[in-house]
Amino acid sequence: MPVMLAHGGGQTKRAWKRVTAMLSANGFRTIALDLRGHGQSAWAADGAYDILDFAQDLVAIAGTLDQTPALIGASLGGLAGIMAEGHIAPGSFASLTLVDITPKMEAGGVARVVGFMAAHAREGFASPEEAARVIAEYLPHRPTRKASTGLAHYLRQRDDGRYYWHWDPAFIDGVMRRQAGRGDDNDFGHSELGEAAGRLALPVHLIRGGSSDLVSPEAVAHFRALVPHAAYSDIADATHMVVGDQNDAFGDAILDFLIRTHRGDIAA
Repeated sequence: MPVMLAHGGGQTKRAWKRVTAMLSANGFRTIALDLRGHGQSAWAADGAYDILDFAQDLVAIAGTLDQTPALIGASLGGLAGIMAEGHIAPGSFASLTLVDITPKMEAGGVARVVGFMAAHAREGFASPEEAARVIAEYLPHRPTRKASTGLAHYLRQRDDGRYYWHWDPAFIDGVMRRQAGRGDDNDFGHSELGEAAGRLALPVHLIRGGSSDLVSPEAVAHFRALVPHAAYSDIADATHMVVGDQNDAFGDAILDFLIRTHRGDIAA
């Protein structure tokens, strides 16, 4: 059975490296994506980076497969999954796993993520080591690491010798414009996202980082009221970056849900 994996904003398909290995070992066929404007995917010349744009991409990719896929979406990828299945094309996916994302988000958590992404989007870094230090400051709960070969997948060196994030700065520009347009209203519970979530009829699994500053327990309760049939997992000692913080516990949670939900469609 195919499983599509859609990463969060500023990430690439490499975020799923260990997860795809685990899923493949258990009979799933994995398709990890670089979302538009990220990684090796093309940048949108018209700056089309609205949630609906990402959602339409997911629907289009799912439509090329020989079997309806399960979708696992982290943050941005999860929001796109909600809109894809609940608004654009219901039935595109066999199940939907949302990784630390719901229509209702905490304003402080959103501001922290956006602030990190915007801080060096235009000026870049003098070296990979500088980028590694910035990441360490953003993720103080993780062991400090020096610049590694893995970091090279997230940076691009340009002709000026400086290193820049792999993603299109127009992506975060659009996020900031939409955020400014909302003013102090960061409650997405009554937006199109909330309405789309309320229409989800497929099996749904919400996974929250137990220490997330983006998805609060109240946001979980709100989501479970919208989607009462959804399964729920809380991953202890994980922040919004659930996959990287607690990869093994996260893997166990998604595998349990997928096996229970799609038992008859898994390759022997």
